[in-house]
Amino acid sequence: MTAPGADELRMRYLLRRLGVGPDASPEDPMPENTHQPRPVTPTRVIPAGQPWPPIARPLPPGPPGPGAVPPWRTAPAAPPPPPPVVPPRTQPWPDPPPPGPVEVRVTVDLVRPPEPEPSRWRWDWLTARLRPWASLISAVVVLGPWFGGHSIAGAWSATLHEARTEAGLLPAYLLAIGAGALVFFADDRRPRWWTRGALIVGLVGGTGAMGWYDPVTLLTGVRP
Repeated sequence: MTAPGADELRMRYLLRRLGVGPDASPEDPMPENTHQPRPVTPTRVIPAGQPWPPIARPLPPGPPGPGAVPPWRTAPAAPPPPPPVVPPRTQPWPDPPPPGPVEVRVTVDLVRPPEPEPSRWRWDWLTARLRPWASLISAVVVLGPWFGGHSIAGAWSATLHEARTEAGLLPAYLLAIGAGALVFFADDRRPRWWTRGALIVGLVGGTGAMGWYDPVTLLTGVRP
């Protein structure tokens, strides 16, 4: 059995003083509860002008309340006050600029007048594509019999006819179409007089690879 603690001893002492509990002394019994009050008999009469009798000694302190700190313990120190709120450091506002003249700019989008619709009978686009003077000069150069009675277009036509006779119909057509496409793109990208002449040679001389019976052979497969 363990020894009683300080709190238990203190409670026993208080209960003993009040006459409650097993340790209460018999000379201080608890007063009985009776319905009839007992008559009050004065023990003595204090004449006027006499001092009051001495005050009875105070009652012992009551039991500690919940959360009370025993006298042998030191109460915990109060929490420190919160630190003061320090405002954030900010840069001072710059001084306003000195007043000056107010500049107002107005941008106006000028509407261009609509272009007149070209006439339906204008042939400028065709003239720009054909280039009549360049085509005429190039045709005179490549179609004229300047080389011993033969022209450049005639020489290319004879070459394709020889390829048709020796190699066959398909190689001659491939050679004529490939050369014609090459000079066509060259004349379209860089229009010069010599590119236009090469285009005329490819178109006129390419007929040397053709024959009158070729459409029948192409459609039916029958050769002459």
